[in-house]
Amino acid sequence: MASTSSTPLSISSSSNLIDARVSRQSAATSPQCVSLPTLPPPPVQPQNRPWKAAAYCRKIARNVMTMATGEVPVEVASTELPEIVMTVQEAWDKVEDKYAVSSLVVAGGVALWGSAGFISAIERLPLIPGVLELVGIGYTGWFAYKNLVFKPDREALIAKIKDTYKEVTGSS
Repeated sequence: MASTSSTPLSISSSSNLIDARVSRQSAATSPQCVSLPTLPPPPVQPQNRPWKAAAYCRKIARNVMTMATGEVPVEVASTELPEIVMTVQEAWDKVEDKYAVSSLVVAGGVALWGSAGFISAIERLPLIPGVLELVGIGYTGWFAYKNLVFKPDREALIAKIKDTYKEVTGSS
């Protein structure tokens, strides 16, 4: 690099900046080199999550106590499962062919994943999303006109919904 005479400090490509063994005084006294201040040491990070360690230790102590005595601690025994979890457990216990149900759940998950990919692929096409939106708006308007505008049509729709609900739930 070329140094100009108008500025008192300039950066040069001397080996003094690259060589770490050269003392700082020689770099500071040299008119061709600029010495940079050293960075302070990084601050010591205090333990900012002592509650996590304490909770983990309590969990280990609880497990050791359970293994040693064979009793369930009071705080573990008092926790109750939500009602929906108990309902699902009861329904799972009633199922005879658990392999088939598990296979259907996995197939349903794969189908959901595949359909989401298919829909996102359609969404990327330039004209299709706008057309499908117009079709949806048109069908919504037709459904509202046919079933919701006039009172006899509304009552027939409500009766049909109630009948379908009774068929699905099996109640009479």
